[in-house]
Amino acid sequence: MNHGIEFKNVTKRYGSDASAPLAVKGISFVVPKGTLTTILGPSGCGKTTTLRMIAGLESPTGGQIFIDGKDVTTLGPADRNVSLVFQSYALFPHMNVVANVGYGLKMSGVSKSEIARRARDVLTGVGLVGFDDRLPSELSGGQQQRVALARALVLEPAVLLFDEPLSNLDARLRREMREEIRSLQQRLKLTVAYVTHDQSEALAVSDQIIVMNQGLIAQNGSPQDMYERPQSEFVAGFMGEAMLFPGEAGADGRVQLGPLSLAPRQAVAPGPVKVAVRPEAWHIQRSERSTSATAGPGLPAQLVKSAYLGSFFEYTFETALGAIFVVSQDLTDVLPLGTAVTLGLADHGVSVVRVS
Repeated sequence: MNHGIEFKNVTKRYGSDASAPLAVKGISFVVPKGTLTTILGPSGCGKTTTLRMIAGLESPTGGQIFIDGKDVTTLGPADRNVSLVFQSYALFPHMNVVANVGYGLKMSGVSKSEIARRARDVLTGVGLVGFDDRLPSELSGGQQQRVALARALVLEPAVLLFDEPLSNLDARLRREMREEIRSLQQRLKLTVAYVTHDQSEALAVSDQIIVMNQGLIAQNGSPQDMYERPQSEFVAGFMGEAMLFPGEAGADGRVQLGPLSLAPRQAVAPGPVKVAVRPEAWHIQRSERSTSATAGPGLPAQLVKSAYLGSFFEYTFETALGAIFVVSQDLTDVLPLGTAVTLGLADHGVSVVRVS
């Protein structure tokens, strides 16, 4: 079986009271060997509990957990061949870089010379040549993250786990580190489970995304599936700041959204639907003329808020459908407040989901 991690109907309840609510409610999923799966969701959805059950730091109330085809449900962390990179890095402040990286090997009885060799090899792999004798306090946040990653990699785990690994870094370092984590994972063919609440981070690093909500899996699939083909209001709203509007699917297969008419990617039954529209999917037209991107007369709108973010503008328009948030990369035609425009829909960034 080519499964790095497999959950079979796993539940988790905290405490011994059978009436206590479940934090994780019978979830099943597979992380194929050599791939990176991100577990994504809002606070309290069960994603961190799920990661801790993979690590063996929490025991499931029910179900089975397999790693590399082996049932590890009742095994402790030391018997799972799993390494966890913590959000806080958890480096020993009194130990230098090499000692931090080699600590797990030392606890396993590996010789000093072998520890030094393996630690330096893995530090080279994460771009920290020449940092052997530095203390954590002498390193930047990004360098500390690399040390924590090296400490996990040196144990050559079957599965590598990340718990919100980039949340303590600034925006530029987050981008650099997520690229580095993804590059290392692909180069070394690591099996990785990665927990975050950041949708853009999940889209950037993942082979598979599992979106959780209230202890259940709302949807899982490729990043493109999750962004372009959400199957519920929750997933559509959670992935990429989509706004949801009430619409009506007709017998002809088209969906009416106010004055706009659109053809959904997948057939929908006639009746009420929700249309999820991402901020970049709106086309702004200065005149009332329709364009090829608009199947209909367009949606009259008036600009009430504007923010310049360097490479794009964020606009808020008042319309008959309510306030609409739009991202525009047109930096040449800047709209003054109060401008009356017509909004049309592009072919991308629009999904029709069932009413829940």
